Amino acid sequence: MADEPNPLGEYVRARRELVTPEQAGVPTFGVRRVPGLRREEVALLAGISADYYLRLEQGRDRNPSVQVLESIARVLRLDEAATAHLLRLGAGGTRRRRPRPRPRRETVAPGITKLLATLPLPALVEGRCFDVLAANSLATALSPRFAAGANRLRSLFLDPAEQALYPDWESAVGGMVAAFRKSVGTDTDDPRFIELVGELSLASPLFSRLWARHDVQACEAAPKDIDHPQVGGLRLNRERLSIDGSPGQTLVLYHPDPGTDAADKLALLASATRTPADGLHRGAGVR
Repeated sequence: MADEPNPLGEYVRARRELVTPEQAGVPTFGVRRVPGLRREEVALLAGISADYYLRLEQGRDRNPSVQVLESIARVLRLDEAATAHLLRLGAGGTRRRRPRPRPRRETVAPGITKLLATLPLPALVEGRCFDVLAANSLATALSPRFAAGANRLRSLFLDPAEQALYPDWESAVGGMVAAFRKSVGTDTDDPRFIELVGELSLASPLFSRLWARHDVQACEAAPKDIDHPQVGGLRLNRERLSIDGSPGQTLVLYHPDPGTDAADKLALLASATRTPADGLHRGAGVR
């Protein structure tokens, strides 16, 4: 049991270290040798024994009740998305893992492919590990790293040209990492997930630090500032829409507010990239 993966223990330990005694209302005396809260402080505030909490962190008890997990979530100041992730991790301990089947290639439905080609906005389809599965020509004009076969996380952490597009790059990548963890959930034996996390952990110290925080959040709609090398600064709204019938796939759209400078610049970019045939960059799938 001790040699098996312990995602629940890793998660609560990482989150425990991010909560200060002041945030939890715990009085402090003298020098503290650990970041964040001590195990016994979490146990006391959650209303469980220190020994039981220790067993949870060490993976010696993998069947906590929902009530216990919700109490721990309250102490660790987890929001709704992070609490849901904690509950999924706790539920995973009650199931015996089955042998994982050979992963299927992620492919885009024909109807979505046709839709991308007709949209007058930058649009792409992402897989569950943020692989770009398909994109229209305006999306690749906005960023060449939006092309099919690229990976959004790899581009943001390892490609200086992609980083230069975003004035707030360092603040944006934290949200992407947290959304990636939420997207994968408890399916951490996915070979694609293992490959990507391993590559980024070795190549990017920033990714390693952010990944160790175990942040979890939804990748929600939000305005994005882009410093485009041809048309200059753009503020575009990013929308992420789940695709029915294709679990884990997301349609990502970028659109400007009507009548803004960004709308004019996007129209200029569209006219410069328009060809007789609608442009669509489609990958054969990622796996």
